[in-house]
Amino acid sequence: MAKALSRNVDPILWMEKGSKIKSVTKKSTLILYFTLLLLFLIGGSLFYVWSRIQVIQLGYEISNALKEGRTLFETNKKLKVEIASLKSYARIEKLAVEELKMSKPTPDQVIVIR
Repeated sequence: MAKALSRNVDPILWMEKGSKIKSVTKKSTLILYFTLLLLFLIGGSLFYVWSRIQVIQLGYEISNALKEGRTLFETNKKLKVEIASLKSYARIEKLAVEELKMSKPTPDQVIVIR
């Protein structure tokens, strides 16, 4: 036993000093680095896919907003035409004469305000 302890043996671990401990440590750090690299690549890929999906979704929202804007613009144009037709002096005069039984004023009934 004394011979076994004296020749290049660690008395605490009962192993030979050197290669096995270092190779296990190198392998475990290599595996750790590879795992971290793999996780980083997976995370980066997921972030890239998520950002592309967000861009596509925002594109759809912009397209829908533009379509709604065009619809509102056309409705606004139609309403302006309707307002103009309702404000028409010929229409107002026709309503006044036919429905309200009004007549044109005589010159002495007109008062000019300055």
